[in-house]
Amino acid sequence: MDLLQPFDYDPKTRVIFGRGVVDRLGEVARVLGGRRALIVTDKGLAKAGHEKRAIDSLAKAGIHVALFDDVTPNPTTEDVDRALDVARHEEIDLLVGLGGGSSLDCAKGVNFLYTNGGRMEDYRGLGKATKPFLPLIAVPTTGGTGSEAQSYALIADAKTHMKMACGDKKAACSAAILDPDLTVSMPPMVTAATGIDAISHALETHVTKPRNAISNLFSRNAWRLLAPGFRRVLAEPGDVNARAAMLLGAHLAGGAIENSMLGATHAMANPLSAHFNLTHGIAIGILLPHVIRYNGVTVPELYGEFASDAGVCAADDPQAPARLARFVETLLTEAHCPNNLAAVGADASLIPVLSEEAAGQWTGTFNPRPVDKTQFEQLYRSAFQEPTGAV
Repeated sequence: MDLLQPFDYDPKTRVIFGRGVVDRLGEVARVLGGRRALIVTDKGLAKAGHEKRAIDSLAKAGIHVALFDDVTPNPTTEDVDRALDVARHEEIDLLVGLGGGSSLDCAKGVNFLYTNGGRMEDYRGLGKATKPFLPLIAVPTTGGTGSEAQSYALIADAKTHMKMACGDKKAACSAAILDPDLTVSMPPMVTAATGIDAISHALETHVTKPRNAISNLFSRNAWRLLAPGFRRVLAEPGDVNARAAMLLGAHLAGGAIENSMLGATHAMANPLSAHFNLTHGIAIGILLPHVIRYNGVTVPELYGEFASDAGVCAADDPQAPARLARFVETLLTEAHCPNNLAAVGADASLIPVLSEEAAGQWTGTFNPRPVDKTQFEQLYRSAFQEPTGAV
């Protein structure tokens, strides 16, 4: 770790962690001055009973509650616009994002437009909002994106389905309520996809070019929770300790993203989701081992640290990156996730298009080893092949 690598660590989010803390939502909202709240969520949360707990807690605190429960996976500008209509009609003064990263990102998107006007496209990039935002409370129900620790909203263009990163320090959540009990109800495939996504966040942030002492603190401790926690939660879905490890690990990995960004894996995943409607975590899982092998030439010692932490091999093993990539492939197998792009119906003839779009993604610029359209083509082609199992 180069201790001379600068950083600007400016946490904005109060973090409340523990079993049952979702019932403190109303209390936290009152402290933030809320009187009229909009809950942004998806319909699955009502079936799990989480929506009612959130509503009851807010109502008990004397807060008027409005509900938008129609967020779709990979939320688009249309999702944000529909939620914004509800927010304006209800004249809200506080937002609650309840659910996975999609709900949290949609709530952030509403915050941009409700307070600053315009369209989501106006805020693509960093720091383009000029007016203050409403207080936003994030209540994640998956151990995945870590969106509650980030000041970016990832919103897809409704026409192209390509994700836009809209960032602003004012968009950071005012509070995050991390209740592991809320994550127990996740279906197995959601557990798998969100868990792999969190793991990728720890792995990518640990090696990106902007990595620094703070991001390393987050990414490595996230990995130490996520690597064993993922296996435990797959084997014992009701293990609340394992769920807690995944939820806290995902949060720490989200904090690492805020301080050191992501890399080539995420640059490649976005075009796949746009063209084939592929679940983000599934796309990430297929691509990640190939990117680890590619980057291993440049940062073998950093991957060696993670390989050692996971008990895969010694940190100074020359084969550490390859062994770590194989470890990730093993996790995919244990999670019953597909391990190549052909298995999910992706069309190999679109590789040139995918590669050109990946080369235009912001996250690729932070990758530790330079990557352009040619390298992306090679990585996509390798991801269409089944893993050999060789180190």
